[in-house]
Amino acid sequence: MTSLFEEVTPATEGAGDDIPVTRVDLKVNGERRAADIEPRLLLAHLLRNGFRLTGTHTGCDTTNCGACTVLLDGKPVKSCTVFAVQAGGHEVTTVEGLATASELHPIQEGFKDEHGLQCGFCTPGMMLSAKALLDENPNPTEDEVRWALSGNLCRCTGYQNIVKAVLWAAEKMQGDSPDSESTEGEG
Repeated sequence: MTSLFEEVTPATEGAGDDIPVTRVDLKVNGERRAADIEPRLLLAHLLRNGFRLTGTHTGCDTTNCGACTVLLDGKPVKSCTVFAVQAGGHEVTTVEGLATASELHPIQEGFKDEHGLQCGFCTPGMMLSAKALLDENPNPTEDEVRWALSGNLCRCTGYQNIVKAVLWAAEKMQGDSPDSESTEGEG
């Protein structure tokens, strides 16, 4: 199976005509988007399969891992348990919406410079949870960062470098020059 759906029997004429479809209009990464969807479609699936924003990862489909975290009107939500119709009329930010065409967001820079990722699967959810934290609290403590990220699981990094990356981004977003252990020229 190469996709989420696999046709197993030939479609007959009129089959599926009774499935209700509704229009959902929302803003995704600053751009107005619309789709005709089944009301049961999850936001994660609309983003990944409908809008091809594959930075939103799906891991557990139960809210445990946080890989599917996106921002809904600036608040982190686990998109695997939000119906796409619930996002109608709202603004959704995915990891693709953090960077500009020519510049990484400070959170993305922090993850790069502080080695806050390994396999990368949890990274988009971690970044969006971090963005929500820094939007609300631009100068968090290490404990506040850990608490804000507590709904996101990482099986690779041990979290220390993720926390360092968020604190690095907080400094940069405040206009300070972050002290980095990974700066070139240091040994």
